[in-house]
Amino acid sequence: MKIAMLARNPNLYSHQRLKEAAEERGHHFDILNTTRCTVHIASHRPEVYYNGEPCVGYDAVIPRIGASITNYGLAILRQFEMRGCWPLNESVAIGRSRDKLRSMQILAKHGLGLPLTAYANDPKQAEEIIKAVKGPPVVIKLLEGTQGIGVVLAETMSSAKSVIEAFRGANVNILVQEFIKEAGGTDIRALVVGGKVVAAMKRTGAPDDFRSNLHRGGSAQLIKITPEERSTAVRAAKRMGLNVCGVDMLRSNHGPVIMEVNSSPGLEGIENATGKDIAGMIIDFVAKSARDGKTMTKGKG
Repeated sequence: MKIAMLARNPNLYSHQRLKEAAEERGHHFDILNTTRCTVHIASHRPEVYYNGEPCVGYDAVIPRIGASITNYGLAILRQFEMRGCWPLNESVAIGRSRDKLRSMQILAKHGLGLPLTAYANDPKQAEEIIKAVKGPPVVIKLLEGTQGIGVVLAETMSSAKSVIEAFRGANVNILVQEFIKEAGGTDIRALVVGGKVVAAMKRTGAPDDFRSNLHRGGSAQLIKITPEERSTAVRAAKRMGLNVCGVDMLRSNHGPVIMEVNSSPGLEGIENATGKDIAGMIIDFVAKSARDGKTMTKGKG
């Protein structure tokens, strides 16, 4: 097969592992810098160009689009889709996952476990939404933050109101969520490939940090998840329309609650923690699944 991956940094561990796994299996694999791709829009002739040359002959595209260029990256991915190139994750599904509010609304609609979450535009409603999630303490998140950036734990009413007012004063959209104290600064990352949980790890935050992201200095270890946690991760991936994703969950007193569904999960932490060849599993799934029209939402753009 001829596979393209949309990614700005070809040297990241995850990107190198996917390339290695594909080439070990005899596939041709190109890493295309997303920002160097351009789209040419003409009736019945959707084209993608890379460094001025047309991108042709690709059977599948693996989107690893950075959060800072989500809109541009999705435009490029849509163009590949319109050309009949099979996407590992479809543009529509990635767009859902990158909008924390939209993803929470979708998951809540389908009855998946979530922390109490509130959203408001007017900073004068700060006290109302803090009480709505049974705070303080509360967790305040940027709607489009990643890797734990833009996530704040506010432990008192006054500090929570100050943070909300500061974010809104800067015209930044935020979510306010219940603080799951019993999770103890740990979470679970379940990696779903093709509707199955293929690996799971427990992430523990750095000392004095309630966030468990590995990018923030956290650590990871192998964990055996419960059937309920496995089912929650699979259902979340299905409802978001993602073939491959990392589902981040907390263990609360009322069962697993989903914090985020990540459409471009990193592979380094989970491969090191579990010893599994996740990159190989992803490439095998691509090779088995890639054909025109076989997408989760049947969308072409």
